[in-house]
Amino acid sequence: MAYKIDETMCTACGTCIDECPVSAISPGDVYVIDAESCTECGSCAAVCPVEAISPEA
Repeated sequence: MAYKIDETMCTACGTCIDECPVSAISPGDVYVIDAESCTECGSCAAVCPVEAISPEA
């Protein structure tokens, strides 16, 4: 199960993008995680300061 970013909570701070070991996160007004590339490591969720990242349900 890949991780996702809650677009209503994401502040596009950039913290998560540097943590992703497979570069599955794309920057923008709101960051997006590519589910196909995500290895489900959880590194991005662990560093998100607004807790906008969680496993997809």
